[in-house]
Amino acid sequence: MIASREEPDEHEGRLRTLQALIASYSTPLTRYFRRRTASDQDVPDLVQEVFLRLSRIDDPSGIQERDSFIFVTAANVLRDRARRDKVRHEGASVPIDDYDLPGSDFAPDRVLEGRQAAERLRQVLEELPERTRDVFVLRILEGCKMADVARAMGISTRAAEKHQARALAHVAERLAAYYGD
Repeated sequence: MIASREEPDEHEGRLRTLQALIASYSTPLTRYFRRRTASDQDVPDLVQEVFLRLSRIDDPSGIQERDSFIFVTAANVLRDRARRDKVRHEGASVPIDDYDLPGSDFAPDRVLEGRQAAERLRQVLEELPERTRDVFVLRILEGCKMADVARAMGISTRAAEKHQARALAHVAERLAAYYGD
């Protein structure tokens, strides 16, 4: 058993003083923190932190100007929390629980069909010559302007247009054959 530095009577008196402070100041501190924090969820923790700091004082019954002392302590608790949050970047995101998000209307079978279609398109594009495939990818999939595609490929705009037309015809033919159109 660990020996206590305080006598039993001193400990009981200190405990009674802390209980009286908790009874007197819990509601005012709760109001204080609610007005100064963005999240009501943090309020009980902040109130508890004030009382924890008060419990570390050797003689809480000797506190002069209790109201002032307790609310200065509360302000320090807020300042310390803000400093910690800034370092940890807390509050940079909003908990997803705070939003009523609609469910996805993508059924698993639709997702699978989309993946299979993308794989088929990839296979069809691999059948194309590299330059024709690159023009198609840049123009259709990346959304680049034809002049930008031609410049990037080092070919004329007319040549890039011919490659795109060839790619489109090939893709349409192969996918129509696959889907039976």
